[in-house]
Amino acid sequence: MSGEMIGLLCIIGMLGLIALRMPIALAMASSGFVGFGLIVAFQPAVSILENGAFDTLSNYSFSPIPMFILMGVFASKARMSAELFHGAKTLFGAWRGGMALAAVSSCGIFSAISGSSLATAASMSKVALPEMKKNGYASSLATGTLAAGGTLGIMIPPSIALLLYGLLTEQSVGDMFIAGIIPGLMGLLLYMIAIAAVVAWKPELATPGDATTFMEKMRGLKGLVPFGGVFALIIGGIYGGIFTPTEAASVGAAGTLIIALVRGMTRKDFLASIQETLIMSTMIFFMVIGAEIFGYFLSVSRISFTLVEIVTSWNLTPFMILLCILALYIVLGMVMDSIAMLLLTVPIVYPLAMQAGFDPIWFGIITVITVELGLITPPIGMNVFVIKSVSEDVRITEIFKGVIPFVLSDVVRLALLIAFPVLALGLL
Repeated sequence: MSGEMIGLLCIIGMLGLIALRMPIALAMASSGFVGFGLIVAFQPAVSILENGAFDTLSNYSFSPIPMFILMGVFASKARMSAELFHGAKTLFGAWRGGMALAAVSSCGIFSAISGSSLATAASMSKVALPEMKKNGYASSLATGTLAAGGTLGIMIPPSIALLLYGLLTEQSVGDMFIAGIIPGLMGLLLYMIAIAAVVAWKPELATPGDATTFMEKMRGLKGLVPFGGVFALIIGGIYGGIFTPTEAASVGAAGTLIIALVRGMTRKDFLASIQETLIMSTMIFFMVIGAEIFGYFLSVSRISFTLVEIVTSWNLTPFMILLCILALYIVLGMVMDSIAMLLLTVPIVYPLAMQAGFDPIWFGIITVITVELGLITPPIGMNVFVIKSVSEDVRITEIFKGVIPFVLSDVVRLALLIAFPVLALGLL
């Protein structure tokens, strides 16, 4: 049996294991081990299994992951998210739908130091959702806004998804972060436009807020200062060449810790932050180890090269190839976590994208935005279920109904970035 056929069968087997609810990391590792053993030999496969975890965990390039997670956890434990939301709420004053605008803008700002969509959605929903409900907002608009707003965490740097893409494809993580700034801000702006359009179409979905004076707005801006400071420190340091993305993660975590301590973080909160960070980091590293073992198998099976040859023989245009890849991500996003999706698919589709002549940085931004869509698309949108866990009285169908305008705005953003690649590459 050829290596390509073994590769195909092992990929099908891996998808079958995932469908049977085996953890994705274990499914990737076991399929990679069996496939490598069948193609090469099982003794080398055992060596890869033995050394894969150590090589991954000792890789200095992966060290920003727990640091970026720690930043978000520190910010959450210090209740910075509450101050951020209340500060943003004063800026929109008596606007109809002002709280929804404050919630989505708060998600965008919080994600700038969180790096995680799930953490952003969980933190902001605990603060904003009760207030929107108390002020008469429709459940679909309130929950849909927070579910969609949380997805901004996957794009606005520092982003764990952009970090992993850069490491998987050997692209500069700093370049990936810089390239994500404009698309991330576009997402925030388009989400705010979507809220304004929905409220204008159906005013009964939201109530006007309380009017605020100019001085109240200025005082509200104080809640944004810590986030702006940390974001400027990280991106400014990377862009100015002061420190690497790895060093930026440590500097950002230390800066957020100082802010949290000044705001009265207790020893109990600190220990809880470390524990939460360890749990989340372990989950991600487990998937990275599985992806590493699966990557060795893909290399010896040559299935990626065969896929490139097959697609090339079809004489598809680069645009058609891109549409096929994006369609794959949208389908996978309905049933799979975003990080797992990237780790599983990038080693396969990246050679195909390079063969089509796409810029690797631009392709990474497009890929991450499409993965972001999967966080709010049925039947399994991870952010939707995070919001559902906070608001158990709201039906899941209501939340999915509420995210439809935001899905459409993401499609618009994707189309703009495909039509005008300079939006992603202009700052490089």
